[in-house]
Amino acid sequence: MKFCMFTSGYMRDPLEKAFRDAAELGYDGIEIWGGRPHAYAPDLAAGDLKDLVRLSRDYGVPIVGYTPETNAYPYNMMIGSERMRRDSLDYIKLSMDMAAAMGAGFTLISAAHAGYDTPKEVYWPRLLDCLRELVAHGDSIGMTLCLEALTRYESNVVCTADDLAQVFREISSPRLVTMCDVCAPYVNREPVSSYFAKLGDRVRHLHLVDSDGISDTHYLPGDGNMPLGPLLRDLKRRGYDGTVTLELVTAYIHEPTCYADLALRRAKALLAD
Repeated sequence: MKFCMFTSGYMRDPLEKAFRDAAELGYDGIEIWGGRPHAYAPDLAAGDLKDLVRLSRDYGVPIVGYTPETNAYPYNMMIGSERMRRDSLDYIKLSMDMAAAMGAGFTLISAAHAGYDTPKEVYWPRLLDCLRELVAHGDSIGMTLCLEALTRYESNVVCTADDLAQVFREISSPRLVTMCDVCAPYVNREPVSSYFAKLGDRVRHLHLVDSDGISDTHYLPGDGNMPLGPLLRDLKRRGYDGTVTLELVTAYIHEPTCYADLALRRAKALLAD
């Protein structure tokens, strides 16, 4: 498995610090968070992209994926008016353009909450319309779209492996894949292995964190309740040898270097134990 850093944890530091730490700590790659001040897609398009590409080159750290913010602040393709939906799709398309230009392997998005009073017969066709348009854009620029399932605290649209399987039955394009943030199945009381059993090679990436099982909070590996060691070894036995991002986010922004170091050491130890 190839362990990658997520730059969201460095949101209060220059992006170069994340690349420098990734290189010095021994990460295999980096997943770029698409928020300010680092890599917001409109800022990249306005000229910041060249600096991002330079950092990847200078530090020898490949960009495995680009993850723009798509969970309601301010973009959520699943809720609001047609103008709001259109604005969100245009933003994601621009993000896909920037992902292609930076050499990322995928653009990662999620289907955020559709609203408590919105029935599935309304939000599901909206989801499919959005994804079909985005996949067509991916075809035109050679970019893979990776759809992440969320916990039920975050969304009511795509939360389980079965939800993802339904998406793939209705949209069969190889440009549309998925990943597994292990917090989501754990909180949703679903085996992580169900992603691989039900979705097969459509699972192209992992987010590895720990979890308390009762919230969407992302913990440092080893600080929650998940059986991460057996879980990682089971995935290895199943033949998964892809990228794994250690998704440390807002709980660790005060000491990102220290926690990035600790997370990688623990992940490697769990895999080897």
